[in-house]
Amino acid sequence: MTQTTDTLLDRIGRWLASRLQAESSGYEPYTPSDPETLRRTLEPGDVLLVEGNQRISAVIKYLTQSTWSHSALYVGDALPEPADGSERPRLIEVNLGEGCVAVPLSKYRTYNTRICRANGLTPEDREQVVKFMVERLGLRYDLKNIVDMLRYFFPTPPVPVRWRRRMIAFGSGDPTRAICSTMIAEAYGRIRYPILPEITRAPGRASAQSNYMRREIMQIRHHSLYTPRDFDLSPYFRIVKPTLEYGFDYRQITWGEQREIDLTELPKTPLPVPPQAGRARP
Repeated sequence: MTQTTDTLLDRIGRWLASRLQAESSGYEPYTPSDPETLRRTLEPGDVLLVEGNQRISAVIKYLTQSTWSHSALYVGDALPEPADGSERPRLIEVNLGEGCVAVPLSKYRTYNTRICRANGLTPEDREQVVKFMVERLGLRYDLKNIVDMLRYFFPTPPVPVRWRRRMIAFGSGDPTRAICSTMIAEAYGRIRYPILPEITRAPGRASAQSNYMRREIMQIRHHSLYTPRDFDLSPYFRIVKPTLEYGFDYRQITWGEQREIDLTELPKTPLPVPPQAGRARP
C-alpha cells in the first residue's frame, strides 16, 4: 500500500514540476547573452543569474522583488567534452524535476543574464566551490511534498513584502532546495565566504569607540534562505559585464543619422470627439 501511495505522489510531483517548468510565451530579452562572450568573461566559481520565463520564474521574481529567478555556477572546463561532439557543459544548476544537472552556456542564449563574481577568491577556494557542485551532479530531489509545490501556482500571493522570502523557504523541503540558489550558497558556505551575512555587534561592545572594539561579527545565514537576488545584492560579489571587460569606448559607436522633426510637417489629424460632446442639451 505504501509503495502504491509513493508512486502516485511521485507521479503527481513530476506532473506539477512539469507545469511549473513550462515556459511562458512573449518573453523577449533586452540584451541576449552571447555564449562565446560569456565563456571568455566567466571564471570558475562565478554565479550566472538568469531572468527565466517559466511559470515558477514569475513567482520567484514576485516573491524576491527581483529580475533574477534562476542561478547557475560556472565550472569552466571541469567537466569532460561530450562523446557525441555536442557543446561542452560549463554550467551546473539545480532544476525542479531534474535535480542537479550540467548544461552548456548556449542554453541561456536568449535570456537576460548577469555575472556575479566572489571578490578575492583564492584559486584553492574557487576549486573547492566547483568541486562541491560537480560532486552533486545527478542528485535528484524528492517531489512528494505536494504542499511545498502547490504554493508556486499562486503568482502573486497576498502576503506582506517582509514575509515573501520566507514563503520560498517555507517547509524547507526538497522542492524548495530544487528551485532556489541553496546549493550554490551551500558551496560558498563550505569555504566560509559571505554572501549576505547577518551583522551583530559583539556583546558588550555597543559603546566602544575604537575600530577594534566596534568590530562586527558576521554570521553566515543558513543556505536554505538564499535566493538568486542575494548574489546581486551581496557586497562581496562583483557584477561583471562582458561588454565593459573588453575595452568598451562609447566614442567608437556609430550612430544612425538623426533628422530633426519639423512639427509643421506632421499630419494634422483632428482629435476624436466624444459621443456626448457634440450634442446640445435639451
